Amino acid sequence: MRPRPTRRRGTLTATAATLVALCAAQTLGAASAATAAPTPAPAPVSASASAAATKAAVTSAQDRAAQDIARSLGDAAWSRSLSAATLKSGGAEVPVAEKASGALKSRLTAADHDIAAAKGLDSKTGSLLRLRLGAPSMRAALSAGATPWVAAAVADDDAATITAYDSQGRAHRLDARKAPAQPVYVVDIDSTKALAAGLDVMKQELTKAGVESAQPTPTHTMAATAGFWTTKITAVHLNDDEEPWIKGDAEIYTLVSGFGQDGKVRVDPVDMPYLDSDGTVYRPNQILVNWSNYKYNLADAVMMEEDGSTNYRDLAKAIAAVLLTITDQGAYIPLVNAILDAMPDDWWTDDPDYVDSWYTLAQQSRGTLYGARGNGYMTVEPYFVEQF
Repeated sequence: MRPRPTRRRGTLTATAATLVALCAAQTLGAASAATAAPTPAPAPVSASASAAATKAAVTSAQDRAAQDIARSLGDAAWSRSLSAATLKSGGAEVPVAEKASGALKSRLTAADHDIAAAKGLDSKTGSLLRLRLGAPSMRAALSAGATPWVAAAVADDDAATITAYDSQGRAHRLDARKAPAQPVYVVDIDSTKALAAGLDVMKQELTKAGVESAQPTPTHTMAATAGFWTTKITAVHLNDDEEPWIKGDAEIYTLVSGFGQDGKVRVDPVDMPYLDSDGTVYRPNQILVNWSNYKYNLADAVMMEEDGSTNYRDLAKAIAAVLLTITDQGAYIPLVNAILDAMPDDWWTDDPDYVDSWYTLAQQSRGTLYGARGNGYMTVEPYFVEQF
């Protein structure tokens, strides 16, 4: 299941509101000065318009692929081959475009191209289309030889129904909350691959915009200690929330932000590929913050979910346009709200793109820290990385 925030934008919990108020009060002077004298920023990007266009393009491409695959199942040999691959995968996704041939492969390749372009990724990303069985309960019918229907993974978590296609091209409406007895193939995106490629694009775009600061210059202290301090995640948990059966695992990443050693705002995207399901405690021992990159002993973290409607290039530009108006005034300024303000409006209505946020992480932070939205927690501890 994909983790989903329990609050929408503008309806923060009392705890979150208190945190925001405290952060604002502590940095009012600095924030006011920053607002009064902003640095030049790139032309604003309409992230909301971009997200809407991306969602429409991705949804259309996936739906076309679903119809094409459904019709192709009229070929008995191909249908048996795809069924065998799906059952053998044990619930994992099958790279259907790579297995296809002839006209079907050409159509799926075109859909792949449209999806990559809509998400701001280049052709080097490779095929993103994947096929999986909608639910484990469908395995018996598929094994018995039933011809499955094919549906595109829905973009809207609040959808009441989904559309599936049979081998004759006919459309069938299915309950989004209850898996049918009829086996259904789900056409989805390889979110792991898309997220890895997308974070690379974000880093490139943020660097070009001047948001990611230069790498820190080793100090005498760092040289003497032969290493640097980090904040390590020892456990992370996101709250449970009911999801449509057609949805797959989540793909989570976190944007860590603060002021770099050169005094410029920087954002470091951190991939969290292990965080697949809500209601589960993961113990990754993953480094979240490298404190040698930051000027102050404070940083913020915004946890996000890849969901198919993310155009990473436009998102990076939108974030940069907001963050470049904030200058270093000699005191730490929380950046969570600025990052959230750059996000598309529809991310606060249907899709759980924004998961949670953590204000004012410090090098000394230790123990369990709950997110400002109350949607999960991270257990962290200081960790010294020694150099060889």
